[in-house]
Amino acid sequence: MQQKLWLEDLLVGQEFVSATHRLTADEIKEFAGRYDPQPFHMDEAAARGTMFGGLAASGWHTAAITMRLSVQSFPLASGIIGSGGELTWTKPVRPGDALQVKSEILEIIPSQSKPDRGMVIVKLTTTNQNGEIVQTFSPKLVVFRRPGT
Repeated sequence: MQQKLWLEDLLVGQEFVSATHRLTADEIKEFAGRYDPQPFHMDEAAARGTMFGGLAASGWHTAAITMRLSVQSFPLASGIIGSGGELTWTKPVRPGDALQVKSEILEIIPSQSKPDRGMVIVKLTTTNQNGEIVQTFSPKLVVFRRPGT
C-alpha cells in the first residue's frame, strides 16, 4: 500500500509514474456508445474515411483512463480534487495502445485564507507504448495539509 501524501509531503519537480492500461477496440466502442457516440469512435469502416483514418478512442475516454491511472499512482491523502485546468489531446489513441501517465508537480501554492490546504499545479502527461504523448492535462488541485499540523 502506498503512503498517502499531504500538502507538506509534496515538492516541486516530484514525479509519479503510473502502471499502464491497454485499450481494446471493444472498450473504445463501448465507451463511445455510452458517452461520445460518433462514427470514428464506434465503427472501423466509417472511421477510415475520417481525419483519424481509423478507429480512435474518444478524448474523454483517454481523460477518464488518465484519471484512473493518476488516482492509482499519485496517492494524495485527500484524493485528487480538481479546480480546473488545461487539457490537450495531441495524438489519437488506437486499439492496442497501452497508456501510461506521468504526474509532475509544477507549483505549490499554500492558501492564504484556508490554512488547512493549498493549490498544487500538476502536469499529467499521458503517453502510449511508443512514448508518444497522446494527452496533456495541467490541473489545479486542492490538496489538504496533514491534520493537526
